[in-house]
Parts: sequence; structure tokens; C-alpha cells
Amino acid sequence: MENKSYHVLGVMSGTSLDGVDIAQVKFTNGPQWSYQLGQALTLPYPQHIKKLLEKAVHLDQAELDALDETITHWFSDAINTFITRHKITDLDAICSHGHTVKHEPQNGFTLQIGNRPELAHLTGHQVVCDFRVQDVALGGQGAPLVPIGDKLLFGSYDYCLNLGGFANVSTDREGRRIAYDICPVNTVLNYLAEKMGLPYDKDGKIATEGVVDQQLLEILNNQEFYQRPAPKTLGIEWVHQVIFPLIEDRKDIPVVMRTFATHVAMQLARHLKDSSDSKVLVTGGGAFNQFLMQELRSRTSAQIIIPSRELVEYKEAIVFALLGVLRMRGEVNTLSSVTGAREDHSAGKVFEPMEGSGSK
Repeated sequence: MENKSYHVLGVMSGTSLDGVDIAQVKFTNGPQWSYQLGQALTLPYPQHIKKLLEKAVHLDQAELDALDETITHWFSDAINTFITRHKITDLDAICSHGHTVKHEPQNGFTLQIGNRPELAHLTGHQVVCDFRVQDVALGGQGAPLVPIGDKLLFGSYDYCLNLGGFANVSTDREGRRIAYDICPVNTVLNYLAEKMGLPYDKDGKIATEGVVDQQLLEILNNQEFYQRPAPKTLGIEWVHQVIFPLIEDRKDIPVVMRTFATHVAMQLARHLKDSSDSKVLVTGGGAFNQFLMQELRSRTSAQIIIPSRELVEYKEAIVFALLGVLRMRGEVNTLSSVTGAREDHSAGKVFEPMEGSGSK
């Protein structure tokens, strides 16, 4: 296909429940893909929406359908506000991840809400969304999906490490891109911070006030998931079933915070080559946790590189924008070497604003 530029919005809502990230991105397809980040912001969830999303994993089908409609309308309002505020015109598409509420690839199921056809009608723009379902149908984990962007946009790094609700890593091994989830990060750290009336542990300050509970650390590090080979993914269900029962009744939050952050750093270091020649690009909200970064650096000699604040915060939105562009071009945007699906494929539904329903 001929070289072409694309002007799109990437829309991402992560499991850490910080809010929805919206990024204006222009892509150019030359000999290599390149991007230019324009306007970008994070719109925090109103408290009532956040509470609904926190409970979503426990809802029945009728309640999930109602929440799906609510979130789709909230996303459309957020996107329209963003477009109006920044006077954005000539968009080719809105590329939306939606919000994951259930992810059970072992049962052939994954659900990202906020991806209803109404999103195209309400915004008046073509929407590319719902990227994970097809991969699960093809026997894959439905995640991680970001590694295609790591390969095409950030291939100069040996590792791309994302520290959001969960930590995942992406790297090339013997000419093949591989990626997988490592452990929970902000789903747990934010949960603990909220027990102290804070949205998150700024700079890891709470963690510095505690000491490591060696017994809890050993229990955390010995979880069966960490012994499984890739490809593997984590969902919020696993955190509710495995991690929260270990920590929810403990009263000394700084101790639990420090212990869990230490656990995260230990798990991350296990998956990085311990060499000063290795370059690790770290993005996601966890990159701002100075205590966590200090703990990671103390456990590996790899170069831990934290880029600009914009890239730290919006890399996933940028990459999902690229996934949407690749889907529009009918090109591979999901790698079987990463997800374990039967084949590489071009995932995502495309909704047109004038269609009554359905996708192509």
C-alpha cells in the first residue's frame, strides 16, 4: 500500500482506573512507521463511574450491559470535549481500547466495555475498537497487544516495560517479538493508597515509610503464575482472587506498600538481561514511582530509561492509535508470537457513524 499519513485519536482506559487517556497522533508510513504526538490529556473518572468500574467484575450480564452503555456515552462525551477543546479537525478515526472488565482467555472470554457502535454515532467519526476478542477466538491470550507498536515505533530498545495496572514486557528473542504480563503494579499499589485516603502513592513516599515483611514477600514471590512460561496474561480477577486476600486485612499500609513494591521490582528484574548494554524503555504510571524505580535499578545493571512525561503517560494510547491504523489498512496488528493465537491477524471492529449497527 502507498505511503500515507493518518490523523487519529488513541483512547485508552487502563486497569489502574486513573481515567481515560486521549492522544491526538499523526502517523506516517514511510520506510518505517513514525509518529507525532499532538494534544493529549487524561480525563479522571468521576467518582460514581470509578465505583461502577471497580465493581464491574462482580456484575451479572444485565448489569454489565447497562454499564457498557453508560461507559460508551461517557467515553463519547470525553472524546467530544477533547475534540472541541483543541479544535481538532480532519480525523481519520478514533481508535479506542475500551475498558477491560473481564479477561478470561483460558475460558475463551474477554470483555472491553465502551466499544458499542453508538460511540461512532455519538462522536460522528469512524471508530476502530474491540481489539482483543478476535485474538481470544483464535486461541490467544488477547494480550498484550502493545508489542506490535513496540516493534514498529520503539524497536531501538532491547525491552519495552510498561508499568500500568499490570506490568508487561516486550522484547525480541531470536528474531521473534515476545511479550507477556509479569505482575500487578498499580492495581494493588493504588488500592493500598486509597486505604489511606490517597488516589496513589506519589513518588513511592508511603512505601519509604515502611519496612519489608519478609514472610509476605516470600508468599507473593511464590505465586504459581510467576512460574508459568509465556505467553501469559493477568486480569483483575486474579488480583481479587489471589493478591487482595493476602493484604486486605493488614493494618500497616506502609509495610504492605513497601513489601509489594519490593516484590514488583524483584519480579521485573527477573525478566531483564542483567547487562549494562541492555536498554529498557519504561512507561506507564509506575515509571513515576521513584521508590519502585530505585528498587528496580538496585536489582539490575540494565539501563532503565524513563522518557518524556508525555511518552510515559500516553504510550499505550499512541500504540492503540497505531493498532487502529493498521486495522484500517488490513495489516497485521496482533502477533501470534506474543499472544499464542493460531496466526498473526488484523484485529478490531470498525464502526461507521452513519451505520445503524454492526461492524466490518
